[in-house]
Amino acid sequence: MRVEGLNGEWKLYYSRQDRSSIGHPSDLTQSGMESVPATVPGNVELDLLSAGKLADPLIGDGVRQLRDLELNEWWYEKEFFVADTLHSGKVEMVFHGVDCLAAYWLNGVLLGATDNMLVEHRFNVTEHLIQGMMNRLHVRLRSPLMAALEEEYDPGYVSWHIDWDRLWIRKAAHSYGWDIMPRALSAGIWRSVELVFHGPYEILDAYVQTIAADDKEARLALFFQLGMPPAALMENLSLRLTGACKSSQFEFLSAVRFSSGALANGFHVPNPELWWPRGYGEAHMYEATLEFLVNGSIVASRNLQFGIREVELLRSDAAGDRDGQFLLKINRTPIFCKGTNWVPADVFHSRDAERIPSILAMAVELNCNIIRCWGGNVYEDHGFFDLCDRNGLMVWQDFSMACAPYPQDERFLEKVRQEGMSVVRKLRRHASLVLWCGDNECDYLYADPGKNRITREVLPQVIAQCDPFRPYLPSSPYLSPTYVLDKADSSPPEDHIWGPRDYYKSPYYTEFKAHFVSEIGYHGCPNVSSIRKFIDESHVWPWNNNRQWILHSTDMADNPYRVELMANQIRELFGFIPDSIEDFALASQISQAEAKKTFIEMTRLKKWRRTGIIWWNLMDGWPQFSDAIVDYFFGKKLAYHYIRRSQQPVCLMVREPENWAVEVIAGNDSNQASGGDYRIVDADGDRLLAEGAFQVEANENASLVRIPISRSDKKLILLEWTIGDEKHGNHYLLGQPPFSLSQYKLWLKRIASLEGDFDAESVGH
Repeated sequence: MRVEGLNGEWKLYYSRQDRSSIGHPSDLTQSGMESVPATVPGNVELDLLSAGKLADPLIGDGVRQLRDLELNEWWYEKEFFVADTLHSGKVEMVFHGVDCLAAYWLNGVLLGATDNMLVEHRFNVTEHLIQGMMNRLHVRLRSPLMAALEEEYDPGYVSWHIDWDRLWIRKAAHSYGWDIMPRALSAGIWRSVELVFHGPYEILDAYVQTIAADDKEARLALFFQLGMPPAALMENLSLRLTGACKSSQFEFLSAVRFSSGALANGFHVPNPELWWPRGYGEAHMYEATLEFLVNGSIVASRNLQFGIREVELLRSDAAGDRDGQFLLKINRTPIFCKGTNWVPADVFHSRDAERIPSILAMAVELNCNIIRCWGGNVYEDHGFFDLCDRNGLMVWQDFSMACAPYPQDERFLEKVRQEGMSVVRKLRRHASLVLWCGDNECDYLYADPGKNRITREVLPQVIAQCDPFRPYLPSSPYLSPTYVLDKADSSPPEDHIWGPRDYYKSPYYTEFKAHFVSEIGYHGCPNVSSIRKFIDESHVWPWNNNRQWILHSTDMADNPYRVELMANQIRELFGFIPDSIEDFALASQISQAEAKKTFIEMTRLKKWRRTGIIWWNLMDGWPQFSDAIVDYFFGKKLAYHYIRRSQQPVCLMVREPENWAVEVIAGNDSNQASGGDYRIVDADGDRLLAEGAFQVEANENASLVRIPISRSDKKLILLEWTIGDEKHGNHYLLGQPPFSLSQYKLWLKRIASLEGDFDAESVGH
């Protein structure tokens, strides 16, 4: 197999679709359409921006321009030369991501049409490719808005007021406008385009699956798909797989009895190096080579990477102190999950790949061990999952559906089936992928979620066929028949905790019944330096009745709710709203940081009644005021540093006051017992409150000491501990609001000094 890329310079034509009569590429040069240079991978908005035809959509009111582009059609054109290599085999043209409703021509011949942004598309171009000469490729993209007008909508369909047109179109839901993203109904060839020259013998697909494993022995299976001439079926065919990880090595040889692909006989690896989530051990990955042999001679080979690990999800239909559970196990070990929801890396997805490594590096630094890929997004590519594999980041993958009851007719169900099979077959080789989930929050929209054939029928069939070794969750949250029949007295075992967004220690946040929190968040202002990058100077301040602040905090519906929410959360904690942008940003970041720290620690403190938290969210995909702890320009908010400390595998935390005292707990989310020395002081005057040695068993919590307090106190308690030569720190804010902002500024210096990982003077700036 040989691959030639078709990325780089293209040409882009465009006009209003409802005013165009172009039906074939031969008409383009006489069409009078405007044209600009284009880049693939790319988005049309970025090409228009580069050509000076568009103001920056990320700055000020710029995103509003994009509404004028929604009725456009777009024509991509590429000329390329293919050397005369006397290649006589099959040639495919592969589009790894096209947004969205596309038709394709090669040398004037229509190859076909596609209607899904989220998966790759392949065309056999063997008969249409001219070797030794220039070839001309055209891709036409139609308006998804106009396509949506051609569909029928019935009373059973529900969506937000701004995005009914998304229900039938297989395109990332956020692009129609969301509370975390603007409406940017983009178009483009947003992932790579390649020519694939196939040889007579090929390993078309292969992955290694763990059937069972412990530290003494692993039982694995090899799945494969082969390509070969029919005459080869009469020959002696075999596969040889060799691999190693550290001192663990294996070799497996198997006869091939089913040329089109099959489960090879299971093989064993003694004393395997297991793949573990971050904090629980090393994320060991095996490097392997698979060889295809005919009569003992190698005719094709392929490099593989895989991790050896078992995965299991234990879940009940409803939450309950005795029988309820939602628990991930890796290698038969309960895993306490701490991580972030993954939202679009960029509003224009052609820029995702360049941003993802830096974002995932921060997830590692934050001590995350799980990432939930949210259903309003695209499916991430192998580069994302490779990094998760190597860094022990478990991935919970939603299918790309969110917050709507989608069509249930056979045509749409078949679309979802084909999409599901494409995505599952692509991603199933990754050790980090531990859970498939049918959608995000769609169960809420059905009177009887069990009648959603997409998540109760189609996708379970896809998983059973293509990846039967991973758990599947129908929806997040999944509303089971038990829950639906008894809503008054039950709660889903895994839930999204949003509610009133009031004081972060209100009963709503402290007394919910769910075992696992898969969404929870709190607003925080970006750094002032970042605000000045995306808000026009005339609109930087004040915060209220500010149209650009509102635009950069909503779905373009001009709803001030989220800006007002941010201000009210400041007032809740400090009793007033500051009158300068510097103090507003600082107070907002303190409010967010204390809230998210509390959410994580209240979950850890109730281990194993609660089994994990996936907070919302790490990174902004466009410049905005949001729940993210890192803004679009990679400016870290205060919450970033607080979360890193709260998610340490071994962390000292403080329970809320009870019986005239607070209890200090050592939480250990690892496979090793731990211990060291600790010291606890009052930040005002450094009065010693407690000190001593501590010991905590593997994967458990341990009570260390009770410290007398009064609920009327307003204090900052500093916790310091050492494990071996490593020093660690955390803090606890005692008391009820309002707190003094000027006092907290002084405390912030003490908090920063605990580990010295951030500068208190730079917070919010």
